[in-house]
Amino acid sequence: MLPAERKRTIVQLVTERDGCSVSELAAELEFSKATIRRDLRDLESQGRIKRSHGGAVPASSAGTERPYGQREVDHYAEKQAIGERAAQEVREGHVVCFDAGSTTMEVARAIPDTDYVAATNMPELATEVAERDVDAKLTGGSLRPRTRALVGPMAERAIGRMNFDLLFLGTNALDSAAGLSTPNEDEAAVKEMMVERARRVVLVADASKFGDRSFVSFADLEQVDLLVTDASPSGALATALADADVTVEEVST
Repeated sequence: MLPAERKRTIVQLVTERDGCSVSELAAELEFSKATIRRDLRDLESQGRIKRSHGGAVPASSAGTERPYGQREVDHYAEKQAIGERAAQEVREGHVVCFDAGSTTMEVARAIPDTDYVAATNMPELATEVAERDVDAKLTGGSLRPRTRALVGPMAERAIGRMNFDLLFLGTNALDSAAGLSTPNEDEAAVKEMMVERARRVVLVADASKFGDRSFVSFADLEQVDLLVTDASPSGALATALADADVTVEEVST
């Protein structure tokens, strides 16, 4: 097991079990306690877990939400690679819905010159595609500055009248039991409606989301057709994705 894979597994185990001891992780992963302690120090410095006496606990509570500007720079190379692969799903004449988010923005930027219709609840993304002569539809609604997403009854009503060939969907967390989840109820409502109105759902999420849960679930794994990510899921999440018949495509960075 490579160090990066070992660290991802540690984050998943710590999150799924709401904390693990060094001894528990060392025994399960078959590495020395010294190696696990070094991994925990590295993971804490990256903000992915918090060290506790004799082990580690999840880095954040289910209600934590980081601002868009911070998420935009986190795992940037991975998001670019994910965006480039996901953009290949767009076909001429498609009506494409873009969820608000830093990874979906990279998808929009990567789509080559194609005649398609874009719908989104993110003004910044609408501007991005409109500048390339794409027919862009904005949902309207109340703007959440923290995520730059339009939410609320107006956004929900607009999406409820639309039909999409393709949805590029983001998530704050991806868990084997909780599915896809986000910290904000209003954003969850919009995402849920997008999923319901889409013929095909492409989830774009880097591996930092794996094994995590946020406050409000908005979609089951069975509602996702394709997951484009930077690392193959493992453990319970990998099993759940396979059981849900989700195609997983791993990109290289």
